Parts: sequence; C-alpha cells; structure tokens
Amino acid sequence: MNVPEATSPPGSAAEAVTLDVTGMTCAACQARVQRTLERTPGVASATVDLMLGRAAVRYDPAQLDPGRLIEVVERTGYGAAVPVPTADAVAEQAARDAALEAEARHLWHRALTALVAGAVAMVVSMPLMSRGPMTGVAMDPLMHGIMSWLDGPLRSALPWLYTVPLPVLSWGLLVLTVVVMGWAGRHFYVRAWTALRHRSADMNTLVALGTLSAFGWSAAVTMAPAWFLARGVAPDVYFEAVILIIAFVLLGNTFEARAKRRTASALRRLAGLQPRSARVLREGGLLDIPIEGVRRGDLVVVRPGERIPVDGEVREGASAVDEAMLTGEPVPAAKSVGSRVVGGTINTTGALTIEATTLGADSRLAQIVRLMRDAQSSRAPIQGLADRISGVFVPTVILLSILTFLAWWFLAPEGSGVRAVAAAIAVLIIACPCAMGLAVPTAVMVATGKGAELGILIKGGAALERAGEIDTIVLDKTGTVTAGKPTVLDVLVAPDAGWTSERVLQVAAAVERLSEHPLAGAVVREADRRGLAALGATGFASHGGRGATARVDGASVAVGNATMLREAAATSPTDVVPTEHPGATLVHVAHDGAWVGTVVVGDAIRESSRVAVDRLRRGALDVVLLTGDRASAAEAIGSAVGVGRVVAEVLPEGKVAEVRRLREAGAVVAMVGDGINDAPALAAADVGIAMGGGTDVALEAADIALLRDDLGGVADAVALSRRTMRTMHQNLFWAFAYNVVGIPIAAGVLYPAFGILLSPILASLAMAFSSVSVVGNSLRLKGWTP
Repeated sequence: MNVPEATSPPGSAAEAVTLDVTGMTCAACQARVQRTLERTPGVASATVDLMLGRAAVRYDPAQLDPGRLIEVVERTGYGAAVPVPTADAVAEQAARDAALEAEARHLWHRALTALVAGAVAMVVSMPLMSRGPMTGVAMDPLMHGIMSWLDGPLRSALPWLYTVPLPVLSWGLLVLTVVVMGWAGRHFYVRAWTALRHRSADMNTLVALGTLSAFGWSAAVTMAPAWFLARGVAPDVYFEAVILIIAFVLLGNTFEARAKRRTASALRRLAGLQPRSARVLREGGLLDIPIEGVRRGDLVVVRPGERIPVDGEVREGASAVDEAMLTGEPVPAAKSVGSRVVGGTINTTGALTIEATTLGADSRLAQIVRLMRDAQSSRAPIQGLADRISGVFVPTVILLSILTFLAWWFLAPEGSGVRAVAAAIAVLIIACPCAMGLAVPTAVMVATGKGAELGILIKGGAALERAGEIDTIVLDKTGTVTAGKPTVLDVLVAPDAGWTSERVLQVAAAVERLSEHPLAGAVVREADRRGLAALGATGFASHGGRGATARVDGASVAVGNATMLREAAATSPTDVVPTEHPGATLVHVAHDGAWVGTVVVGDAIRESSRVAVDRLRRGALDVVLLTGDRASAAEAIGSAVGVGRVVAEVLPEGKVAEVRRLREAGAVVAMVGDGINDAPALAAADVGIAMGGGTDVALEAADIALLRDDLGGVADAVALSRRTMRTMHQNLFWAFAYNVVGIPIAAGVLYPAFGILLSPILASLAMAFSSVSVVGNSLRLKGWTP
C-alpha cells in the first residue's frame, strides 16, 4: 500500500496523520471508529469528525504507521485512506465540495425512485387495506384517515384495481419491494451487515432491521395467509411501508447532505476567491497562464476590477484593494509601491504590478482555508455527552424494540400479532442517533464559517465553547486598543547634558534599528524622516518589558522605560512627563550611565475601541487594560475608551501572572493581544484572541485570530460564540427530547388512552425530520448579525 508519510508535530515524539474515513452515516458510526482508534495500542489521541468524514490521529511511530491505522479503521467496517496532499488547499477544498454535491445528487436520485415506487405501492395497497380481513387493526388514526380519504377517489379513477385478486396484488408488491430494497436501499443492508460482522450497530442497522422485519412478516403473510388467519392474526402486509421507509430515510439523507454542504458554504466561498489564471510579464510581453504556472518573483499585472491572483508586493502603481471577503472590513485599503497584497482580494481603482512572493499552499488564502477546515473538524467538549449516549444508543433501541414486540404479542387483547410487528418496527425506525451526532458539529461548522465572513478565525469547537463562557476580557494596549502605529511627538533633552534633540534621537535610533518592538519602529522612522545619519551599534541585547541596550560609537547606550533607565543610569528623571501628551509613552535614553534625553512616542487610539469596549461591558464582561506602559499613560488611555480597570507597568511575565491570578479568582478570561509580543499571556488565558491583521504569527498564536485590526471583532467573536452555544444547547435538547418522546409513542404508550399506534411510515418521516431540523437550526446562524 502506497501511504504518504505522516508529519511530526514540533516538540512532540508522537506523529500526526489525518485519514479520510468513508461510510460513516451517524453518531454511532463516528463513536465506533473513534473508540476503536483510541483503544489501539500506540494511539495517543484520536478525533473523528462525522461531518467532514475525517479522523485526526496522534500515534507513536515506534508502534504504528498510517498503513496500520488504515487497517484498524477498515476492520471496523469503514473505508480509510490518507488524503494525497496537494499544493493547493483551495483546489483541495473545491474537490471536497464537488464530492459533497455528487453525494447529495446520488442520494436524491435513489430517494426519488423510492418515492415513485412508494406512491405506486400505496395505490396498489388500497384494495388490500379496504378488502382485507381485520382491516386497519394496526393502523394509527392519521394513516387510517388518509387511507379513507384516498379510497373513494381511487375507486372512481381505477375501478379495475379493486377487481384484481388480493394474492396477485400482494405478490406484485413483494416483487416491487425487492427491487427497491436491492437498488435504492442496498447500502443500508450492506453497511448493516458490515457492522454486524464487526460486532457493532449503527443507524443502518436500525433501518435494515426495521425494513427486513416488515418485509419478512409481509412475505410470510403473502405466502401463507391462511395460516395467520387460522390463528387469529390479521394477514396485513407492510410492503408499502418498507418502500416508503427507505424513501423517507433517503430523502432525509438527501436534505442532510445538502444541508451539510450549506454548512461548508464559507469554505466554498473562500475557495472560490482564488483566480484560476494570472497575467504575467515574461519575455517582454504579457502572458495569461494558469495560476499553477506562476513562480515566485514573477511580475503579475492586475487591472482595475480584477481579483489579485497571488500574494505579493506592489512594485508599480497605486490602487485601493477590497479585502472585505477576507477581513470583513468594508472600506478598501490603499495600496502603493511596497504594500503587501493578498491573493483573492479585489483591485478596485488603479492598475497594479505585483511581485509574487507566496504561492500555492503557503498563500494566505490557502492558510485560512486550511485553518478553517481544521477548525470545523475540531470537537467541542459539549459533544462528549452525545458521544457517550451514541455509543450505546443503537443496542438499546434494538432491545426496546424486542421488548415492545413481546409486550404487544403477549399483552394485547386482539390483533396482537400485527400490532406487535407494527410497534416493534416503528420503534426501530423512529429512533434517530443522527440528530445527536449532528447537533454540535453542524453548529461549529456554520459558526466558524460565519466568523470567517466577519474576519474572525475561530479555531474549532473548543474555542467556540470557551469563548461563549468568558466573563473577563484583558486587553493589551499597544496594537489592540491603540492603532499600533506609534509616532514620535517630541524629543526632550536632559538639562546640562550638552546634547541636542537630534543627537538623542540619532543615538536612540542606532539601538532601536535592531529591535522589533513597535515603539522602536517609530523612533527609527522619525530619525530617517529628519535625515539623521544611521550610526552602527554592536552588542545589542533586548530586555523584555524594559527596553534594549547596545554599544554605539564605543559608548554603552540603554533605551527603554523608567525601569530600564533606573538600571542603566545613576539618576532618574521625575519631571519629564509632557502634560500636553498625557497618554504618551516615554522612551528614555542613557549614555554611559547618564540620562541624556527622552523620546515622547504617541499611539492613536483606534476609532472603534471605545464603541467595542462599551459593547463588551454591556455584554456583562469585565474589561481590564493590561500594559507595560507607565501608569499615567495607561490611565489616560483607559479613561478615554471606558475600561473599568487598568494594570500598568507590567513586564511580559507579569502579564501571564495577572491572567493566572484572574483565573484563580474564578474568572473565565480572554486575553486580547497582537499575537507576537503577548504570546505567553495569550496561552495562559482561557481564550487567546490575536489582533494581527492576519499575520502568520497571529493566525497561529491564539484560539481566535482577527483578520482585521478592529477591537470590534472581539465583541463580535464573543457574541457569535454565545449565540452558537445557545444553538448547540437547542440542538442537543431537541435530539434527546425527540428520542425520549418519540420512542415511547412508537412503542404504543398512547394506545390504551387514545387508540393511537404510530405506523412505521410516519415513524420514518419523523426520523428524517429529526436530523434535518437539527441541521436547519444550525443553518440559522448563517443569518446572524452582530
């Protein structure tokens, strides 16, 4: 067997592989595959997703390999394979979508055939129901009313049908039923037999048992009606019920497959953003080539109104680019020479020449598609209850069906045989493990897709569930509450230092050129703007939460906050706070142990920050501003945006400690940062939310990544998570309540008081409706707005 190699997760002795699993139809199937994998020696963990037909497995390579794992799955009766990796995650998603559409179309053709055959069977059965002995003893009032209503018009339209001998009609129905069972319903019996061979049971088992029981009873009655009559048992046949059960179950599966495809519409939409060709400058001319032919470094020309085909950097031209489909931001972003652009976005106004930098599976669009697909197969903890019940559901239903048959056979006063068969079959058919298996995954799929439309990447069900429970939001200041684009407001010079503001800025820039901190960029940009010569620096060292040091022109230079200055200089300024810039950050400069000046840096507050904080507080959330900046600056920013509590002058490790302190006090905490400088605090929180504008680090650093630089996305993420949790609870309640109420009704508990015995036909309709209703409720999330 040619099996692609698995990948090894960084920092882990275990390896991980994803398998495509075929043949799963309900929660019991999923539970069996997962349970089998988890019990396999050498498997560290396994997560099986019914919706996507995937199994993510971590295993010990010393004991197992992907080929062995495939054999384990196949021994449970399902197909398995390692998907062949493609260079294009977008193309891979398009192929998955086409497979889902083909599945729904195939199911619809079989369901339509069975429905037509069922209609014919109902017509042919009318004379049997109206002329047969002991007519209607096992029929519920609704079905009896339907038959009575149809009998008159049918006698008028097809009078000859009522002259056909009853045995001929019965044998004709038997042949028609065999054809439908052998073609439209064949997969139910094949999969049920496979499950039986592996000592397990699933939804197919229930459908197969129910229809085979009805068929077996009807065939026996057709072949020996006198034997049943002699024993006081009505020789009623259920051929039309067998056909219609298959038809309605297939119809439900069709609607379910189409609904599943709709739940993946966000992925389909993202996959559709990728242009299939690009206009490339080669050999002195423009060539239209397939997107797969673009190479790194190619110059791609994009005209106004066209989609940008690749990630890259603008080399010529200026335009506004509509990035709403990726970030949810409605206002086009200005792009000029040096700006980075993302494939799949729309160039709106001017022509651009772009140098291709990232292609195929490494492109931003492919990363987002891959992250969303992984998120949609991630399981929410709340799913555990449904999984535990699904593991024993089918055997329990079979036992209840047997008990129902025995109770009716021995305890019912008249027509006990036919009633026993009808009730037992109805119990098997009405039971629906599918609804329990779909209750949570469908909500996760739709919610993560909706989040992507809003520029919010939610990494799976666990993140959704935790985000729906948070009660405290901790905000970093720089790049979160503020715009993250600091500028120099002023340069102060120490009295009697003999320095100029230009010299202070020049020396500070020499050190900051080697730093990645956002404030360092502001200092360097201001020095360049003033045309100051760049000085060389050696021995650079970064001191987290305080600043940086280096040697410049042979002297020791320290650049940073007041803590850094106290460590580097004998004296510390106490009166350099500029009253005209109360929210500014002070970057002190020490030269050979003496303070020589301070660079005053300001970072504008995002326009959306105050509105977003107000939304969070109105949502009963405590909002905390956590920053390493000086207290007065932090208080000024906090007051401007309406934050309830400010914690200032905190080092990176102090941010982690503050998050842990809040959690230990009983709070469920979300930490919001830029995904770069706040990674430890993001990891320490219950939910980490990265505002990175879609940077690679931000996409990987947190549970939730915002593709747009807007604090409003945090409020949207919390609101969406809470709405999704309500949907999950509604789905689970319906799935459990349906079975708790439906199975007893099918067993006949209403018969003694109301004379109602549910027919197998209506039981199959109810079962189909149960699954579709759960998926439909999840799909309502598509219309949710913040």
